[in-house]
Amino acid sequence: MSDNEPSGRHRGQAEQKHRLLSVLGYGILALTLGFALFGVYTYRHLTENLNVLNVDQQLGERPDEADLTTPGKPLNVMIMGSDSREGAGNNIDGLTGGGQRSDTTIVMHLSGDRKFAYGVSLPRDGMVERPTCYDDDMNAIPGGFDMWNSAFAYGGPACTIRQFEQLTGVRINHFVVVDFNGFRDMVDAIDGVEVCIPEDVDDPVGNIHLDAGTRELKGQEALDYVRIRHNISSNGDIGRMKRQQAFVAAMANKVMSKGVLGRPDRLFSFLSAAMKSLTVDQRLGSPKKIADLASEFQHIGTDNIKFITVPWKFYEPDPNRLVWDEPAANELWKKMRYDEPLSKRLTTDVITAENRPGSTASPDADASESPTDDPSADASDTPSPPSTTPSETSDQAEMAAANGLCG
Repeated sequence: MSDNEPSGRHRGQAEQKHRLLSVLGYGILALTLGFALFGVYTYRHLTENLNVLNVDQQLGERPDEADLTTPGKPLNVMIMGSDSREGAGNNIDGLTGGGQRSDTTIVMHLSGDRKFAYGVSLPRDGMVERPTCYDDDMNAIPGGFDMWNSAFAYGGPACTIRQFEQLTGVRINHFVVVDFNGFRDMVDAIDGVEVCIPEDVDDPVGNIHLDAGTRELKGQEALDYVRIRHNISSNGDIGRMKRQQAFVAAMANKVMSKGVLGRPDRLFSFLSAAMKSLTVDQRLGSPKKIADLASEFQHIGTDNIKFITVPWKFYEPDPNRLVWDEPAANELWKKMRYDEPLSKRLTTDVITAENRPGSTASPDADASESPTDDPSADASDTPSPPSTTPSETSDQAEMAAANGLCG
């Protein structure tokens, strides 16, 4: 045997090592292919469930896009909640008649520099001048002085967007319609959302019963909470909008936490439920584009995402209806058109995703990994929290109570 020829023992060890590396290599290859195939399956699954709608032709003449010198492009996204009675489980309030209605409209403004965002709720019972709209076949739908949500009932998302743009001069870049069954599934996918209910709710009109206290709501209870209008607040639909804002803020906070982003099973379930419940415009028509948009909000940080209601006052001929308080509302639309942050005057009832009425610290939140913790950030670029006087604190508590929220 040559001196350079390995002995039988050494040759056996070399072959064993080669087989081990081969098995390990094939195992890594299998895992890689498995994850890749899972990614392809996931993408196809999510894409197949997404409903995409092109309404450009129905919008007609529109406001110009914002032409600003900010590093990025400001975006306005209209979110509409559809309570079509035609889907199984959607007709929770016992109303009759087909078609779809919208109990919820929120316009989210995302600043061009990605330093702030705010969502504006528009009351469904607000009286506005609806413009002439068009159906899918471009047949005219006559306009008139009507409740805000009539536009959705007559002409769907296109008419609602057209109504908003003509009333405000603010261009909508994207829209999202969420049906209520899908909303419930999204909440369940992240294992519930924490809310604080100040007192027991017993609503015989909607057959909704909720116990007081702070806890995670899931399933039908979560859906009941965002839909309830009676026996929880003294101001009807305005209170419901504020509770919806608080719920969406809490939901956004949880989705951005490690409890969801760090759990692939929850994240997949959430995305799957979301895709099945969403109708979006064609420029937002893929899971990747939706994820890209969501990441823009994540970079802002939950403390810089605010929710308000359009300034309003009672409609004198009918105290059950509202109208926009024009001086303040016009100031708001100007802020949105010129991509400016909200003034103090417009934030008297603000809710943020970080600080919600009655909220407690999330058990899986890690303050050290907050998206806003950037050591290179200039302190002058970060809005300082407003100081409040005892009188303002008392006013906030009264406002929370009127809206059916914990102080």
